[in-house]
Amino acid sequence: MRLVVTGGAGFIGSNFVRMALLGQLPTVPVTSVTVLDSLTYSGTLTNLEAIADDPRYRFEHADIRDTEALNRILPGHDAIVHFAAESHVDRSVVDASIFVETNVLGTQRLLDAALAHGIPRFVHISTDEVYGSIDEGEWDENEPLLPNSPYAASKASSDLIVRSYHRTHGMNVSITRCSNNYGPHHFPEKVIPLFVTNLIDGKPVPLYGDGLNQRDWLHVDDHCRGIGLVLTDGKPGEIYNIGGGTELTNRELTTMLLEATGRDESFVTYVEDRKGHDRRYCVSIDKISRELGYAPQVPFSEGLADVVQWYRDNRAWWEPLKDRAAL
Repeated sequence: MRLVVTGGAGFIGSNFVRMALLGQLPTVPVTSVTVLDSLTYSGTLTNLEAIADDPRYRFEHADIRDTEALNRILPGHDAIVHFAAESHVDRSVVDASIFVETNVLGTQRLLDAALAHGIPRFVHISTDEVYGSIDEGEWDENEPLLPNSPYAASKASSDLIVRSYHRTHGMNVSITRCSNNYGPHHFPEKVIPLFVTNLIDGKPVPLYGDGLNQRDWLHVDDHCRGIGLVLTDGKPGEIYNIGGGTELTNRELTTMLLEATGRDESFVTYVEDRKGHDRRYCVSIDKISRELGYAPQVPFSEGLADVVQWYRDNRAWWEPLKDRAAL
């Protein structure tokens, strides 16, 4: 299988590329991987160093909004796995324009190019945030889309564009919607790497509101295994939730990170809540488990301990990125 992976220098995309080329996605028979990434502030080629010398790997510095570049790169590939997106909610609250341009317009141009060049398979990576907020229970894939942040609205819009190309043009597309990811190489503006790196350096961590917002946590390896299953066995036009099965309040998560780094409550600073902050997310994984045999494999306590140690051991990776983003 000859893959194009958009956003393949980012956190989740690079993890997928590494796992695919290192034989860690047994359902994905890879013959080549072309990474297409514009290398914005959160994308870095250091994420791909482990496979940089693999002859099956090729990097293309390009933007998914650039139709000329897409027409040059896409021909001859068997599938596109589309990770490329602006993804940080706080940044979307300040300025939503780049989220609409990249996540909606970029996805539409990528779909047009894939259609024009007859790419047989297209997997679009989305988020549980498109569903909005749920007080109790869990969402299945039939829930209406009720996004509350500009970021989530841009992803919901891209989901609908992708679905329309299946219904209108018969494209073989699938959509995945994941819960909150964590793992190595996570850009240090997101909550776990931000808190871990701050606490390692003896700096306070900012906890939004009352700290009781709840999230389901998914190790990035489990997420990529789920995407691999959808890529090879997912049904055309279908949506698959991918969750981790560990639901925590932000306060509970913070307590675990304090313990893991040897810090105490004095390092927690409560800050004004984010505008439109969703209270709780929780997705059902019944469909992907039943149809494709998915199950998360990384226990959260084990995965979190590994992540904390990874950031302790890889200051040379995260410190320049944190300085670049002025975090």
